[in-house]
Amino acid sequence: MGTKITKAVIPAAGLGTRFLPATKAMPKEMLPVVDKPAIQYVVEEAVAAGLHDVLMVTGRNKNSLENHFDRVTELEALLEQKGDRERLAKVNASTDLADMHYVRQGDPLGLGHAVLRAKMHVGNEPFAVLLGDDIIDARDPLLDKMLTEQENRNTSVIALLEVDPSQIHMYGAAAIEPTDDPDVVRVTGLVEKPSAEDAPSNLAIIGRYVLRPEVFEVLEHTKPGKGNEIQLTDALQEMAITPETTGGVYGVIFRGRRYDTGDRVDYIKAIVQLAVDRDDLREQLRPWLRDFAATLD
Repeated sequence: MGTKITKAVIPAAGLGTRFLPATKAMPKEMLPVVDKPAIQYVVEEAVAAGLHDVLMVTGRNKNSLENHFDRVTELEALLEQKGDRERLAKVNASTDLADMHYVRQGDPLGLGHAVLRAKMHVGNEPFAVLLGDDIIDARDPLLDKMLTEQENRNTSVIALLEVDPSQIHMYGAAAIEPTDDPDVVRVTGLVEKPSAEDAPSNLAIIGRYVLRPEVFEVLEHTKPGKGNEIQLTDALQEMAITPETTGGVYGVIFRGRRYDTGDRVDYIKAIVQLAVDRDDLREQLRPWLRDFAATLD
């Protein structure tokens, strides 16, 4: 049995160049998905899985991330004075959500480097990593399953998603062996952004990881890979082939709803899909969407 996990690390230091000019002055993680910034959905997911100690790895011009999870006494006082309890509750929800900590990445040297910046905070215990622009629908929990597998197997666990082979070049791809659970596989190898011809499978790594602390030692000697960045996938590949010293790597295959808010089209889809399922918005949105869709024929 593994150690009970309490800490989550959220890398959020990217520049968000795909969303320029919107992200010239605003972190991409603060872009609203309906009426909450994308990053709040990710923190809420961690907390829902029992991870209340959250370290956010940020960069320059990311101060609004910290401000969002801090108190705004003037706004709270104004809403209190107006008797607007509903909006006050929404403001307080982000403030009281988790025990938030922050560290800067400094140089943008890749996801592996960002995770390595968490070493002092995490210490010698397993931890979860949630990418700040990847939203998992709360109705399709993934992290709970990953935490259970990590605890039971005392290994590192990554989230995998079946994608069209033509899209695998956008992800890390996993070579796998089945287990007695159809949703859990043993990972025997990983390749960062392979061509469709070179990919070991169409199982893509998505932005959820539960890692043993040995990953830090591996990352410290991992050389820059694709894009001249320190790739977390490269470190996980080493762990996958050295289970005797690192615990190996397993994968949980996710079959639920996921929204990649780092992609412009998927970001728009996320807003629409989440909005039409909300009690306070669906009644107005669904008829309009049907009418709008009819104009596209």
